[in-house]
Amino acid sequence: MSQASPAFGRGLWVALTTPFGPDGEIELPAAAAHVRWLFDRGVDGIVVAGSLGEGASLSVAERLSLVTGLAAAAPPGRWRIAAVAASATRDAVALARASRAAGANGLLVLPPYVYRGDGRETVDHVEAVLRATELPAMVYNNPAAYGVDLRPEQILELAERCPTLAAVKESSGDVRRITALRALLGDRVEVAVGLDDAVVEGIAAGARGWVAGLANALPDESRLLFDAAVRGDRPAAGAIYEWFLPLLRLDTDPKFVQEIKLVEAEVGRGASRVRPPRHELEGAERDALLALVRSCLARRPAPPPPR
Repeated sequence: MSQASPAFGRGLWVALTTPFGPDGEIELPAAAAHVRWLFDRGVDGIVVAGSLGEGASLSVAERLSLVTGLAAAAPPGRWRIAAVAASATRDAVALARASRAAGANGLLVLPPYVYRGDGRETVDHVEAVLRATELPAMVYNNPAAYGVDLRPEQILELAERCPTLAAVKESSGDVRRITALRALLGDRVEVAVGLDDAVVEGIAAGARGWVAGLANALPDESRLLFDAAVRGDRPAAGAIYEWFLPLLRLDTDPKFVQEIKLVEAEVGRGASRVRPPRHELEGAERDALLALVRSCLARRPAPPPPR
């Protein structure tokens, strides 16, 4: 696609999965083909090497190789966001700068790995990464996953000090956070829904973006749902939500990476391989998920033609 993406933080973005070969190494050609397909289906941006992309199991060199390869695969003018996460602040700063040099045109800033800091420590870490480049950045708030909670007042504090802070990926699961962010920050910082099964409620509360997981496998349906929610078309959004919601809930499960990759494999858009310590689903667990996926897909409407 040739048109430019919406403003940073708006629209449908996909948190990419990372494809691995039988030897456990990244399959970069497959990842690039996946990115081209997603943009052809109408997504507005990609997030590389985040939690769904198994970023914690990737080396820095692998992360940067993905950013370089996938930035080249994306059409001009589209958002190519590199997730930035590290245990040490100086390593996160270095990764942010290296990601910019590798071709990212935006950043997703995560809290530190392993250490769960207090409010001051977390804000200082995030601020250091925000100041590391001039790229627009989205701060990721996911208390359940990372054990720290960036409150709306702290986001405001960061926004007042760091002009690069352009958006928040809000994954607390509390839609009141979205209304609080909008009330405090107005249009200064965009809010994107970070949990797939909260997208309709989040957009109704004032979010204007969605960082989606199931869109890796079902971008058409994700696009239709997002657009209907943004239009305020409740009947259209409700009709999609009715069959899609059980799959969207996979995004919040502890094994969300394995589950979303299995959905990708089921629809013919990838393999279910993951990198240890994760294991692929097997036995009754795998059979139950496949039964759910097939039941949901049997009730979905026919997808629209490519854009």
